[in-house]
Amino acid sequence: MYLSYFGLTDNPFSIAPNPDYLFMSTRHKQALAHLNFGLQESGGFVMLTGEVGTGKTTVSRKLMQELSSDTQTAVILNPTLSALELLATVCDELAIKYDKNDASLKTFSDKILHKLANNHDNGINTVLIIDEAQHLLPEVLEQLRLLTNLETNREKLLKVVLIGQPELQQLLRRNELRQLAQRVTARYHLLPLTQEEVGQYVEHRLTVANLHQSPFSRAAIKLLFSISGGIPRVINLLCDRALSLAYSLQRPIIDHQVMISASFQVLGEDIVMQRQQSRWKLRYIVAFLGALFIGVVFGGVYA
Repeated sequence: MYLSYFGLTDNPFSIAPNPDYLFMSTRHKQALAHLNFGLQESGGFVMLTGEVGTGKTTVSRKLMQELSSDTQTAVILNPTLSALELLATVCDELAIKYDKNDASLKTFSDKILHKLANNHDNGINTVLIIDEAQHLLPEVLEQLRLLTNLETNREKLLKVVLIGQPELQQLLRRNELRQLAQRVTARYHLLPLTQEEVGQYVEHRLTVANLHQSPFSRAAIKLLFSISGGIPRVINLLCDRALSLAYSLQRPIIDHQVMISASFQVLGEDIVMQRQQSRWKLRYIVAFLGALFIGVVFGGVYA
């Protein structure tokens, strides 16, 4: 629709995880550094958490790209599994053959441990990445911990990367999972983009789509940050709708009005107004406290 109107060669704000549009903010780089550091340590688990849409999957895909060629990686995207199903999935990911008629926790565990030992003997590291890990059952997490018991004098033979929403942090605080929590060698909570990064994010994606002059005004970017909260997925949805709306109105510039109209269509007027009111209230509180502080300081000076 709007691609030819704005001179774009591709949809810059698709929510599909296209690596060509990867934008690594400072926080995303820090998250990646923490994961890489954790995988180099002797412990068995590293953890990345963040709100929905903050870019955890982006970081995990970048991590997989940076893993050395002597690493075998198993990825589980849907962890709503029983302990038996999880071990079977790990076997599938690591290309471990097994007899479905002889499926038991012991059988799967023995085969996986044998594979880990064999990989180590051949100089191959083994990494298991679990997305949406907040859905893992406690007994499944305990089974994962048991898999990481196999180790040399220097390191674990299986490194596990847990990626999930903030609920994952709460899950690992449970008493029955304290042994696993103590094995987490690195953890990072990914925060949303800052206002400056939101502008950089939008410009980056437009540039990849061969548009080097952004149609978004400064006021639109400021509003975009305010409404989206810096969440990349929401930014994509709002920018895509704003471009479509600007095209339908035949307006070359996306200003404050176009952005607010786009946000009403994507999120709903009630949600947008609620978010704006919350931020206005916060500004008033900060301004009031600032004025109060100045009054106390200068009042004390002239007392």
